[in-house]
Parts: sequence; C-alpha cells; structure tokens
Amino acid sequence: MSVLPFLHAYLRNASFRFQVAFRLRSRGGKITRIVGLVLWILNLTRHRIQIPCNTEIGHGLYIGHAGPVVVSPDAQIGDNVNLSQFTTIGSNEGCAARIGNAVYIGPDVCVVENVSIGDEATIGAGSVVTKDIPAKATAAGNYAKVLNYKNPGRYIKNRWKI
Repeated sequence: MSVLPFLHAYLRNASFRFQVAFRLRSRGGKITRIVGLVLWILNLTRHRIQIPCNTEIGHGLYIGHAGPVVVSPDAQIGDNVNLSQFTTIGSNEGCAARIGNAVYIGPDVCVVENVSIGDEATIGAGSVVTKDIPAKATAAGNYAKVLNYKNPGRYIKNRWKI
C-alpha cells in the first residue's frame, strides 16, 4: 500500500480520520492504542461524530459527510454499513440496536432501543426504526415499516473484502 493515497484521504476526509483513530484506539498493541488515543482526542475537537471506541463495529464502515452521527456504546454494527448524516442509534433503557452487514441507513434516521436490522437492508431518509427490520428489506417512514424487498444492498458500494 502506498503512503500517498492514505495521506491524501486522511487529510481531506474527516470521516476517514475518525475511522483511522477509532480502529487504532480499539485494536492493536499498546503503542498502536496510544497513537490511536492521541488521534482520537484530536478528532473529538474537529467534528461531530460521537461513537465510543468500545462500540462493536465491523469492517468497511462508511460515514457520509463526516456526521453528525451519534451511536450508543451498546450498539453492534456489522461489516460494510453506511451511516448517513444526522443518524442516531441509541437506547435509553439497555441494549441498543444490532445492525447487520451491508446495511444502508439514510440521512436523518433514528434507530431506537433494542431492534435488529437484517443484512442488506435499506432504511430510508427520515425514518424512525422502533421494530425489527428483516434482511434484504427496504423500510421507511415514521415509524419505519417494510416497503419492499427489491434491490437489497444497492447503495453499498466499494465493500470491504475480508
């Protein structure tokens, strides 16, 4: 891997900076975690992404427009998930949501309490998710309901390959 593309992405993309700090802070050896902590502290003052470093997040997380995004530390997020701007995943009383792999969550979405969103689901803009959403479903509305099962995962591009 070349250093130049990495530096270019790091300097120009606030979401990428956050994800680098998150990954270094939550995994690796002692030195890696210290470097991650320093980057984490620097990032806290620069943008509006609030995801605790102990949150379970899979590979390939994409945060659109560098937030604002708020995620509860109890949430579980799978691989290749897209969180758009103004997304909130939270809980007032216990466990937060479990989000599957290759899920697209549109702008201004609230995922409330202990719900499960299945793999390759799409959540439409402005939705409030209070009940489980099955895999490969497109759901939208306030309160979110399943609209169809067409084109699952169509908004997830450049998936991380493990």
